[in-house]
Amino acid sequence: MSHHPPRNLSRRRLLTSASAALGTALVLPHASVAASAVDRILALTFDSDAIVVSTQDALWHISATGAERQPQTEAITALASHPARPGTLHAALQRGGLRRSLDGGQSWEDAGDGHGSARILALSVAAGNPDTLYAAAAGDGLYRSEDAGKSWAFVMDRPYLDGAEHDVLSMVSVATPSGMGGIWLYAGTAAGLTRVPDCFCRWQDVTAGDAMEALASGQVPAPANGLPKGQAITALALAPEAPDQLYAGLASGLWVSSDAGVNWSRASGGAAEPLAVDPADPRHLVAARADGLSVSRDGGATWTIPNFFKET
Repeated sequence: MSHHPPRNLSRRRLLTSASAALGTALVLPHASVAASAVDRILALTFDSDAIVVSTQDALWHISATGAERQPQTEAITALASHPARPGTLHAALQRGGLRRSLDGGQSWEDAGDGHGSARILALSVAAGNPDTLYAAAAGDGLYRSEDAGKSWAFVMDRPYLDGAEHDVLSMVSVATPSGMGGIWLYAGTAAGLTRVPDCFCRWQDVTAGDAMEALASGQVPAPANGLPKGQAITALALAPEAPDQLYAGLASGLWVSSDAGVNWSRASGGAAEPLAVDPADPRHLVAARADGLSVSRDGGATWTIPNFFKET
C-alpha cells in the first residue's frame, strides 16, 4: 500500500470577521475564480463541522476559521465520510482507483484493491457502520468493503431500468429498515431512482412500506412519485441520523423527500451537484450551483453565496 505525503498547504484569510459562523461565512476561492469555477467543483463532503471541496487541481478544507488548499496532481471526483470517523475521507480518482485519508485530506494512501479496474462513479459509507463502504464502478456494478476500504468484493450488478442496465451515478446509505434484515442503499441513475437492500438480493423501486410485506402480499406498491422522468439523478445526500430527509440533485433543481424517497417536491430550481448535507443539521446543505459553491440553511429552499477569501 503506497503512501502519499502531504503537500504544502496555503493558509487563506477570511474577509469577514473572525466571529462569523460557518454557513454564513463559508469561504471560497477569490471571486474571479469562483465565478467561473463551478464546473471544476467535482465533489463535496462534510468532515465534522468543516466542508471538504474537490476541484480539478486542489482539495479545499473549509471551516469557520479559514480555508486550506492542498494541491492535487490527480483530481478527486467522489468523496465519502462518516460523522463517527472525523478526519477519515475516502476518495475516487478521476483516472480510476480509490484513496483513503485519516487526517482530513492532508495525506492519502491507496484504499485496497478488489474493486475492479473501472472508474468509480460514486462512493457511500454505510449509515450505521462507518467501516462498511460502497463503490459504484462505471460499466460494472457495486463493490463493498467491510474493513474500512482495505479490501473489496463485488456484490451487485448495475440496476436494470427501462430495458437496460444503467450506471449508478450517485448513492447514499439510508438507515430505514428494508424488511430483509438490514437497511437500504439508494442509487441515482440516468433513468431515475432505485434502491437495493444491503443484503443485495435485487434492485427495487422506492415505495412506501416494508419490502418483505409487499413480497408476501403479492401486491406491487406504487413507486416513488414527484421526481421528473427522464432526468439523471446526479446527486443524493442526507444526514445519517435523519434518513427520512433525502435530497436529490437533478438538472431541473434540488428535490427533497421527507418520507425516505417515496414522495418528492422541488425545493429550488437550478442544478445542485455535487451536494452535501451537514450530519449535525439535515437542513444545512452545500452544493455547486450556477454561481459557485452555495449554502442553504432551510433545506434547499433558499441559497446564499459565501464570502470570498484571498491570499495573505
